[in-house]
Amino acid sequence: MGRILAIDYGKKRVGLAVTDPLQIVANKLTTVRTHELLDFLKDYFKKEEIESIVIGYPRQMNNEASEAVRYINPFIKKIQKLHPELPVHLVDERFTSKIAFQTMIDGGVKKKGRRNKELVDAISATIILQSFLEEKRFKK
Repeated sequence: MGRILAIDYGKKRVGLAVTDPLQIVANKLTTVRTHELLDFLKDYFKKEEIESIVIGYPRQMNNEASEAVRYINPFIKKIQKLHPELPVHLVDERFTSKIAFQTMIDGGVKKKGRRNKELVDAISATIILQSFLEEKRFKK
């Protein structure tokens, strides 16, 4: 059983999270610059067995895709072309940044630490992955 990788894709940065090999727990992996993402993933896929990819997909309150899909959709097509063997799952990412920020407050992260957008992106990816895992368990 391979890991599941989650991607919180942004114009500048990408938050990444990954499960343990048994796909029980979502863990923050790292944050990389968007233009470095494909090289990072290429190296990461050589080191770790990945079973599938989860990508946060932004939606508006009326459930329509948000404007951000303009730059996320081309990435999704590219990752599917480069890694056709990996299923790609899209997960609604509404409110993940706000939840990540609140998680930091609840976890006692000081105000200066909460300004770290890289940390927010990585926590957002973890939240996206955890919600995917919970949905997957619920369907069983």
